[in-house]
Amino acid sequence: MTYLATGVAIFMAFMAFFIRMRATKKPATVKKIVLPPMFMSTGFLMFLYEPAQISYLQVAEALAVGLFFSLFLVRTSKFEIKENQIYLKKTKAFLFILIGLLLVRLILKHILGYYIDPIHLSGMFFIVAYGMIVPWRISMYMGFKKLEKELKKELKNENQVTKSVEEAVVTN
Repeated sequence: MTYLATGVAIFMAFMAFFIRMRATKKPATVKKIVLPPMFMSTGFLMFLYEPAQISYLQVAEALAVGLFFSLFLVRTSKFEIKENQIYLKKTKAFLFILIGLLLVRLILKHILGYYIDPIHLSGMFFIVAYGMIVPWRISMYMGFKKLEKELKKELKNENQVTKSVEEAVVTN
């Protein structure tokens, strides 16, 4: 069972990388930034199952690890303006960070698996993932909105210049 879980984790990491690379080819939207954590939040329903409930200390530990891991994702997720639209920048570091996070996760899972019940460990790793994705997506949202304001200013300035040029042409 451990090999299956490891295989699934590796598969998911590579899927995340390929989805990220595809995302850099299409303009970013608020919807694409905000929806993943919202969809992922349904995972909290696992804690309604009594054997999956974990202590507050375990929640705090998992959240702290997730927040720490999110720093690496935040540093590699930047936007740029191309063709009057906002795109996620391609970064080579993202793949290495994703692989690094996967390796750390697998090592932690292997070590902690001897001390923590697998059901509790699953809950903790869910919280690690959620604690990682939420700050990352908040950072992406803020960066997107900042660039969106800049883009609107640029477009407004371009429109004013175009309008001035048109008026000058009409008056001559």
